[in-house]
Amino acid sequence: MELSIVYSRALTGLEAPLVRVETHLSNGLPAFHIVGMPETAVRESKDRVRSAILNSHFEFPDRRITVSLAPADLPKEGGRFDLPIALGILTASGQVPEDRLQAHECLGELALDGSLRPGPGTLAAARAALDTGRKLVVPAENAAVAAQVPGSYIIPATDLLSLCAHLNGSQTIMAQAPRDGADREDYPDLQDIIGQNSARRALEIAASGGHNLLLYGPPGTGKTLLASRLPGILPPAGAEEALTGLALRDSYHYANAGHGFRRPFRSPHHTCSAVALVGGGSKPRPGEISLAHGGVLFLDELPEFTRHSLEVLREPMESGEINVSRARQKVVYPARFQLIAAMNPCPCGYLGDPERHCRCTPDQVQRYRSRISGPLLDRIDLHVPVCRVPASELLRPGPAGEDSTTVRARVRRSREVQLQRQGTPNALLPPARLASTCAIDSAQEAALAAAAQRLQLSARALHRTLRVARTIADLAGSDAVGSSHISEALAYRNLDLET
Repeated sequence: MELSIVYSRALTGLEAPLVRVETHLSNGLPAFHIVGMPETAVRESKDRVRSAILNSHFEFPDRRITVSLAPADLPKEGGRFDLPIALGILTASGQVPEDRLQAHECLGELALDGSLRPGPGTLAAARAALDTGRKLVVPAENAAVAAQVPGSYIIPATDLLSLCAHLNGSQTIMAQAPRDGADREDYPDLQDIIGQNSARRALEIAASGGHNLLLYGPPGTGKTLLASRLPGILPPAGAEEALTGLALRDSYHYANAGHGFRRPFRSPHHTCSAVALVGGGSKPRPGEISLAHGGVLFLDELPEFTRHSLEVLREPMESGEINVSRARQKVVYPARFQLIAAMNPCPCGYLGDPERHCRCTPDQVQRYRSRISGPLLDRIDLHVPVCRVPASELLRPGPAGEDSTTVRARVRRSREVQLQRQGTPNALLPPARLASTCAIDSAQEAALAAAAQRLQLSARALHRTLRVARTIADLAGSDAVGSSHISEALAYRNLDLET
């Protein structure tokens, strides 16, 4: 047979459209052409494929070879088409049977010795291949990630020679078994925190209701340490949420299946660009907010980020997704993350510190805090001061506080109550259901209205305060929102008045 068809998958956002790799051998001067909008890495596959075939002890046809990647209007990029191109040539030249190959989809980059290198996007390909009922051949290092898709049939291939032996029926490659998705206990522990009871309480509230949190205080008081403990007290990720997060990380750079069900913790440096933060580029890729999907995005030194970088967070924080639109492509990436931010109270960092004098003028403090816009601050539910812990307490700590396992148990019970009541964490409670879920009496309503006037709360901030109060009530096991719950929720909005 001089014509063969091998199925593969491209990568567009989280989608993996089908690509038919059509190979034709014809008479004429020896040549090797690839058509179908291949970019540079795909065009360079000619040399990799030739060397891999020869070093795998196959015959490379001394004929005119034309490879068409269909559909022709879909851009093809990366080395993922090396393996299907090589198999297409071997099938067209009669060295591999075509009948068995039709039940497979293949992707993978070939090394010159014929071995397969891992690459991104295999989980998206496994999801798409499942709908067609075909088996998916991927590099062995990618197989554990691809096998996380329930019901998929993943063949881990180490090299071209052993894969062809499998297709010829002379050697069998066993399908990759999915890894256990149980939550792994390897997060940093909350018990490492000395003191900071109010901040620990706010961290528990944020974890329970999925609320955004701002920690502010002098340098060295443990803001970063507290933020890093949040993933360890969050409830375990659901199967679909974990799979989507793993697919996002796999499309960015091939992921580790062992971390598939761990809550991600992303901490970009304040010099990162807006595109790096939310995603995009000439060839759209997920940004930090999408890589943090289902987990925590930690922004340390919040005022040091550029104003543009911070403002682009506003829409994704509300919608839970980011639309990346380019002239030739539009991609939608999920971005349901929990924002934890940290900042100093002033440029020198010691405003309000009882042990060190602040050198900043009121104008300098105002300019520093004005780097964070009101609309962004509105979207952060909890504003928590982190004060200095006395040296005597640090050097001779008393009894250790609660560990992450104990706190996570309370958080998990509270989250289960929220899901049973409204199907979503309190932070995502729709405005239409806010009045019924967070019902308060006339006295509480009057007190809340007066506090909102004093703190100059916007409608969004007021609604978020009610959601926090509902979370505090859920942690306390209360069916109704009480005055003490509202008072505590309002105590976490003091920065609105100070800024």
